[in-house]
Parts: sequence; structure tokens; C-alpha cells
Amino acid sequence: MGKAICFLLGDEPRRVTDRPPTETILEYLRREERLPGTKEGCAEGDCGACTVVLGEPDETGGMAYRSVNSCIQFLPSLHGRQLLTVEHLKRDDGSLHPVQQAMVEHHGSQCGFCTPGFVMQLYAGFLTGEAASRQEVKDWIAGNLCRCTGYGPIIDAGVTALKDGGHGRGTERPEAAETAAKLRALDNGAMLRISYRDETGREQRWFTPRSIDELAVTYSGYPEAVLVAGATDVGLWVTKKRRFLQTVIDVTRVEELQEISDTADALSFGAAVSHRRAAERLGVLHADLGELMRRFASVQIRNTGTVGGNIANGSPIGDLPPALMALGCRLYLRRRDESRNLPLEDFFLAYGRQDRRRGEFVEKLVIDKLPENARFGCYKISKRFDQDISAVMGAFRVDLDDEKIVAARLAFGGMAATPKRAAKAEAALIGERFGDTAFQKAAAALAEDFTPLDDMRASAAYRLKVAQNLLLRFSMDRTGDGERVHSVLELA
Repeated sequence: MGKAICFLLGDEPRRVTDRPPTETILEYLRREERLPGTKEGCAEGDCGACTVVLGEPDETGGMAYRSVNSCIQFLPSLHGRQLLTVEHLKRDDGSLHPVQQAMVEHHGSQCGFCTPGFVMQLYAGFLTGEAASRQEVKDWIAGNLCRCTGYGPIIDAGVTALKDGGHGRGTERPEAAETAAKLRALDNGAMLRISYRDETGREQRWFTPRSIDELAVTYSGYPEAVLVAGATDVGLWVTKKRRFLQTVIDVTRVEELQEISDTADALSFGAAVSHRRAAERLGVLHADLGELMRRFASVQIRNTGTVGGNIANGSPIGDLPPALMALGCRLYLRRRDESRNLPLEDFFLAYGRQDRRRGEFVEKLVIDKLPENARFGCYKISKRFDQDISAVMGAFRVDLDDEKIVAARLAFGGMAATPKRAAKAEAALIGERFGDTAFQKAAAALAEDFTPLDDMRASAAYRLKVAQNLLLRFSMDRTGDGERVHSVLELA
């Protein structure tokens, strides 16, 4: 078992044994390494000022790179990886990196506080060869906020720097194979196990199991442990709520939880599959799911957040659960050697409470593919188009027999204490012909299904009206072949 966090900072090896495991990468960079280029803005993964790039060996023997929010990523997530900050863009001859040069030429910086984050996000696009078009650049930097320059010059800089796909595949760093070899030497594949005691005597434990059997055994031994994947939720427990997490189990290195299976009949995701990896497969399953994932948080969050985490945290306003519930997703759970599965809607019992037994974890989710007689749609309503939490999320599936509705699954987020199906509205559709009359009946029945709450995002009356209108829109959005008529951009 490894007891030290071993990684590369730039090209220099690091072996960390004396830091708390819930210290963030951002805190480590600024306090221990004295690298202040990475900034803290929001400390919740929302503004992008803390963006850094992580690299790890890929299946080709080279390196794969991705951008992450260092303000909510815990230090052990660096194990076996390379960490690149804005300081590592410095060149021996004193010249600027093309991304930096483009920011200068297009006047993309004023106060400069957000600039390192923008530069690193664009640098990630430069390394991966993504975000070549203007719209792709806009989507790529949606997780980076600027309060003084204005986005026009920054977008122009991104288009210039990433034209023709940037450099792509990390080949700008010619030592990619050498770096991958160094990282493999630092990580022997054993479970990382950290024990740290602070100055008050409190002990913290961190486990990073590598197989599903190791995870099952470890979690059964510490059933009170916090399971962490992308830390997009748990990270805020530490940075915002200042919670002390005594035992943490990182599930992201469990090989089986990273598996994706795509057959003729079903699509299956391991619980630790990131949203970025899931997005493409979901977009193929249905175009509305692809659009939903495009608006799901930011690139940095999608790089780390997981499909299992979005379900297991039980949020009533998570984007994925309503869509998956409408599709008829089944959830698979495991405890030691015991496995079971249940419909996703049955997993959510009450606010903050799920049907998950002590020592039990989400293993995977399985989605049956849509038959030809099914029509599906999902809609996210939020105050901001990009990187915002839903006020109301609606997802609908109906199965038809010659335009007669024979089955219906209507699921909502933001309408109750959990993601929930609308049983009365579904019943109102059964036996009706697909069209406005049927969906007007279903919309009226929603008032019996839900009693929404007032909060800072929306009033109860607004939520109910929006939910009803989304049902009506779904009926209007579909032509005879079930394709959406209106532009998805109208949902902003």
C-alpha cells in the first residue's frame, strides 16, 4: 500500500506525506509550493480562477490532459499524475506561450485576477486539440468568469490560440512518453492509504482502492466514511462548511467503476465515469441529452464530476436524475459480496435520504435504449444558460401505438424534496392521442403531483407554471417523426 502522494509538479517529482488529505490542490500550491499564479476566487468551482491542468498516462503510452478546479480538488487526487500551473507555461527563451500571446494581442486582461484561469483553460484546449470554433471556445470557457475585461476579447484570443485545434494530443510537450513513464514509476498501482494526525491529535484517513473488491472491503470496514469522486460536492463541505472529514474513500481509481458498456439494447455507465466521458454517449442516445450535458456545469466540473455522484448525493435539483428516470434507468448497488438493483426513482426516499444501506455504494447505472415508438425530451430552466443549477428540470418519455399513448414517464427536478415522477400526470396521458389536448390534461394534473417550495431560485407558483408549460412545449416540439421543432437555444 502506498502511503505517500507521489506526483509531478511540472516535471519535478513530489512525494507528500505530511499534509492533511482534505487540503485542496490550490491551498497546497499557494502555501507549500509558493506558486501564487493560481488564484482563489469563489472556492466552490464556479469562477475558474483556480484552473490548473492535470495530466496522466493514456492507453497509447502518451499523456492525456484535462482542466480542473484546484479549489475543490483534494491533494491525493494528484497521485500518479502531473500538475501544470500557469507558472509552467514559462519558456526558457522568455517568449510567451501562444495562448498567453493571444491574450496580450487581443487585450484579454485588465485587472488580471481571472487571467491565469482563462489561460490554463485555453491551454488545456491547446493540449487536447478541442474547442476550435468560436462557439466551441465559448462553451470551453463557460466555467471561467471575468468581471472587468469583457468576454469578447477573451473569446477572440481563444479563437486565435486554438485555431485548427491548437496543437492537440499533448504533443506540444515532446517529452510526453517520458513523462508517462515517470508517472507510472511513481504509482505502482497499489491502494493509496494515508493516515494524518493534525496538531490537535485528530486523525484523518484517506483510501484510494483500485478494484471494486478493494472498495467493497474498505467501505465495509469504514462504513461511516465519506465516498468522494469528483469532489464537486464534497469539496464544498470542506471549503465552505469547514467540515472535518475523518475518513474518506476515493472511488475514482476503481477500474470497474470507470467502465462504459454500449450495446444494441442498453447503455451502462460505471458510477465513477465523468460527465465529460458520458456526454458523448448520452448525446448519441438522444440529442436532448447531448444539449443537457453541454449546459451541465462547466468543462472543469464535467472533467471531474461523475454520473454516480450526481445521483448518490441525492440533490433534488441535480440535472441527470430526472432525465435518467424518464429513460427508465436502473441503479445497481453493492455491499461486500451482495448486489442489488432498483429503478432509479425508488432510490430517492426523502430530502437527504436515499435507499442506500450502511456500507453500500452505487456500482453502475443501466439505461435501456429508446425504441422506435418512443418520444423523449428534456428541458433545463435556469437563471443563466451556462453553468447554473436548475430551477426546474423536466424530462419526458411517452411510448406510442399509432399516436396513442400507451406508456408515459414524466420526471422533474426542483419540484419536490427529491427528483420525482409525476404519477397523476402520467396517468392522465395513458390512452390519449399524442397532442395538446392530452398534455393539457397532464399539465393540470401536475398540481396534484407537486407542491413546490419557494426558495432563492424560484417561487412555488413559478415552478408549477414552468413545469406545466414544459409539458405543453414537449407536445408542440415534436413532429410526426418525434424530432424537436424549436431551437434548444430558446431555453436560455
